[in-house]
Amino acid sequence: MQRNLLSSYVLSVVAAVVVLKFNLLPTVLAGMAVHVVTTKLARRLPIKGEGAAQEAAVIALSVAVVASFTAAGFGLYSVMKGFQGFSALLEASAETLEKVRQSLPESMAIALPASADELRENAVSFLRENGKGLSSAGAAGVITFVHIVIGMVIGGMTSIARVRVADHGHSFLAELYSRARMLTDSFQKVVFAQLKISLVNTALTACYLAVILPLFDVHLPMVTLLVMVTFLAGLIPVIGNLISNSVIVILSLGTSPMVGVASLVFLVVVHKLEYFLNAKIIGHEVNARAWELLCAMVTLEAVFGLHGVIAAPVLYAWLKAELTQTQSI
Repeated sequence: MQRNLLSSYVLSVVAAVVVLKFNLLPTVLAGMAVHVVTTKLARRLPIKGEGAAQEAAVIALSVAVVASFTAAGFGLYSVMKGFQGFSALLEASAETLEKVRQSLPESMAIALPASADELRENAVSFLRENGKGLSSAGAAGVITFVHIVIGMVIGGMTSIARVRVADHGHSFLAELYSRARMLTDSFQKVVFAQLKISLVNTALTACYLAVILPLFDVHLPMVTLLVMVTFLAGLIPVIGNLISNSVIVILSLGTSPMVGVASLVFLVVVHKLEYFLNAKIIGHEVNARAWELLCAMVTLEAVFGLHGVIAAPVLYAWLKAELTQTQSI
């Protein structure tokens, strides 16, 4: 029994390293997302038991979930493309930084990019080094998209499958299933907790950009895109809110220094609020404080790059759950 348990841990660690090393994280996250959503919805089905009717209902449900996720992805891509995507946001940020640089003392201006082209080059270099699996154009983007679709299909299939852990002839499979179940539970807790935090951050940001600033006759460009970026970045624990609000501060500086200061105050207040939300929501769900998640994110980013940052909260929550269970045995 102990040998099977140890083997399941070793195989799980190897699998996690392979996923992060070979840019399979989007595939795994897509699969777990479909699995979690399908499983939660299946529990609400009026058909109970393990008969053919139940299985057919779960199959139909998993197909619907995969189709919904795919449609949502295409819809988001279409909206982003309609706003000229992140390139337009980067262009506006670059132009603002260039104007700010011209008005600053030379000792301070040297820390900022010298031109919009330099900022764009820095951003492209960062994406090239850390975002190989996240490209949305060219062959890499097509391969990533195919992997995500395959991951969603696998997630739907695993939600249909039934693993008989009571089978005494497959104790190793039972231990392996236990590792996978705890990973899925950790993923569900982190994602749904972070989703709540992101929704709060997005609502506050939308209120600030679309209500408060217009009351003072201040209208930032691309407000809708900024709100969308806030939601997507907010799904990354701890640092996501800082990233999105930094863009808001940069664009605010292009309007006036006072608006920039106001947005900076907003950044600080909301970022502190996110620490409180992390402690209350994520801390409650996975028994992890914000500084613990931040340490895990920094460590995995140093080893695996951007994918390590994204996977760190789930992997850390998984590790704590496994350690807690081991101590209770």
